[in-house]
Amino acid sequence: MPTLFFSYSHEDEKLRDQLEVHLAGLKRQGVISTWHDRRISAGTELGNTIDQNLNEADVILLLISPDFINSDYCYEREMLRAMERHDRLEARVIPIILRPCDWHGLPFGKLLAAPKDGKPVTKWADQDDAFLDIATAIKDALKDLGKATSSVSPRTTESSATPQSITAPIRSSNLRIRKQFSDLDRDTFRHEGFDFIAKFFEAALLEIANRNPGLAQRFQRVDANHFTASLYQNGEKVCRGSASVGGGHMGSDSIQYSMTDTPRDGGMNEAVYVKNDDQTLYFEPLGMQSYGNRDKQKLTPQGAAEFFWDLFIRPLQ
Repeated sequence: MPTLFFSYSHEDEKLRDQLEVHLAGLKRQGVISTWHDRRISAGTELGNTIDQNLNEADVILLLISPDFINSDYCYEREMLRAMERHDRLEARVIPIILRPCDWHGLPFGKLLAAPKDGKPVTKWADQDDAFLDIATAIKDALKDLGKATSSVSPRTTESSATPQSITAPIRSSNLRIRKQFSDLDRDTFRHEGFDFIAKFFEAALLEIANRNPGLAQRFQRVDANHFTASLYQNGEKVCRGSASVGGGHMGSDSIQYSMTDTPRDGGMNEAVYVKNDDQTLYFEPLGMQSYGNRDKQKLTPQGAAEFFWDLFIRPLQ
């Protein structure tokens, strides 16, 4: 059974957990097993155990982010060794782009990355779509790997030729536990999400006005909890909207959107709510507009911003 090795920064552990959830189908079918450093038990020598599993893995997933690139251990020790094994056809390296960063000029930049087109996971409207795309790419790579290994004779690799003083204990790969989210976690996610949506609208308004002669825009951040947006065509207001965080009759767990550029609490045409599963927080649309087929999806702040922007720009489309 092929083994997948996760090379990642601990700053990205939550994203790694979500990816592993999406690989559960392959594990249940007996197609793969997975390994990362959280499998190491107390009292085990870290460096030797990581090196052993890295040298024995069939597929090495590089979970790329600014923190991964900044980590001497991830970059100098794990990534460079992974690329050596990839170049020798001893393993398949797959870069997984988790967060935006400058990665194309690095050694793994020559490889086809996942998700599709190297779009960072955090930039997808629904991260489940991103992880599904990654899981599909891994499945396809495993098929190619199976064809390649069946056409060549077995070879002795450095890892098999070198005695190992540390042997990893046999254990289940299913060691993930349910995460608990506090009120502080939920409030922080909601307010940071609202700030992202406000910045998204401000940037999108500037861009659409710059690209289209005859369009003018107005964005106003009224206060920490409200913003308004307006778009004018030949001086006539054609798109308008406002958003607020918390308050009103929809409850404190929501971000509310109104199709008016007059800020208000209580009145709204759509909203997103903070929800969670056993691993992550996300936004779920109320679904009053049912536009873009995003109702009941698990939206990131990026996805929530695009959801509201679709409502705002609809009169021009």
